[in-house]
Amino acid sequence: MSDLKPKPTYDTRAIAAQFSVLGDYVRAEVYGSGHINDTFCLEMNQGGSPIRYVLQRINHTIFKNPDGLMANIERVCNHAQSKLKQSKAPDASRRAMTLVPTKAGKGWLVDGDGNRWRCYVFVEGATGHDIIRNADQAFQAAKAFGAFQALVADLPGERLVETIQNFHHTPSRFQRFQEALKADAHNRAKDVRKEIEFALARANDVSVITDGLAKGEIPERVTHNDTKLNNVLLDNQTQEGICVIDLDTVMPGSALYDFGDLVRTSTSPAAEDEVDLSKVTMQMPMFEALVKGYLTSAKSFLTPRERELLPFSGKLITFEIGLRFLTDWLEGDVYFKIKRPGHNVDRLRTQFKLVESIEAQLPAMQSLASKF
Repeated sequence: MSDLKPKPTYDTRAIAAQFSVLGDYVRAEVYGSGHINDTFCLEMNQGGSPIRYVLQRINHTIFKNPDGLMANIERVCNHAQSKLKQSKAPDASRRAMTLVPTKAGKGWLVDGDGNRWRCYVFVEGATGHDIIRNADQAFQAAKAFGAFQALVADLPGERLVETIQNFHHTPSRFQRFQEALKADAHNRAKDVRKEIEFALARANDVSVITDGLAKGEIPERVTHNDTKLNNVLLDNQTQEGICVIDLDTVMPGSALYDFGDLVRTSTSPAAEDEVDLSKVTMQMPMFEALVKGYLTSAKSFLTPRERELLPFSGKLITFEIGLRFLTDWLEGDVYFKIKRPGHNVDRLRTQFKLVESIEAQLPAMQSLASKF
């Protein structure tokens, strides 16, 4: 007998009927490549014309405070749309996510089983891409994330909810690694001695950004915290980065975390778990595209210290992710899903090799970043 539980089904017609959507229900089909929330493309018919929405059930097992998460998203979406309309931006409705309220005037729905649902206007004529293929896509992704940060840089009101505590807090990640190393509960440290020494040698790097935030040298900002290419929709005709999506991790942070993760995910041609480390390298043309794109939209609000640390941020976030893979290996592969024995070791070695490549090119990266 299988231990797998059947995936629950939902009455999407009844759910959709509680939102202020236009037209008559046609269908709702599973949509996208995400693995956390349940996402549907909702199709309605208004006077013979199809209208689409994105209907999502928030995974409250992963996100322990779904109401706080949605309060963040509601504030960010409303503020972004308001600024776009005030500036008379072309295609304003496509340049930021638009939440559809419930018929009760709420930003999200709580169903009878306690599930939280939200509904977005579907951004037509644009597509998400899982793999970054060229420098222009890197430019567009960075420009779009910079534009998103610019839109919410002056978000009024109280501080956003931290939907995941210490999400990018490298000192905490380093401390967890040290505790796992000391315990060595699975006798695995002997297999990764070189990587452990690599991590320990970079102890002084881990608090650069958090110390800057604490001292006020780096401003806390509203950040996306998951800056992968597939979280930017590219216009089907122009290939412009038109809209940033997947706002579940939008919360207080540093702009450097967002840019650093762009460097980590966009500059190396190798997969995250590549076993042939000769393929892992930080490609300068991709970095140049990221810096140019990001500063095209973010230059107006970044401080000199933030700009100075842009290249370093790529190194730090790559090191942080590698550290998390190393910690998970030492703890017995309890967090990241693995597909083979030693999968986390392959992952951490890939990240640390990229750190080495960034370190070797850091002076050139800093020189390049100062030119824009």
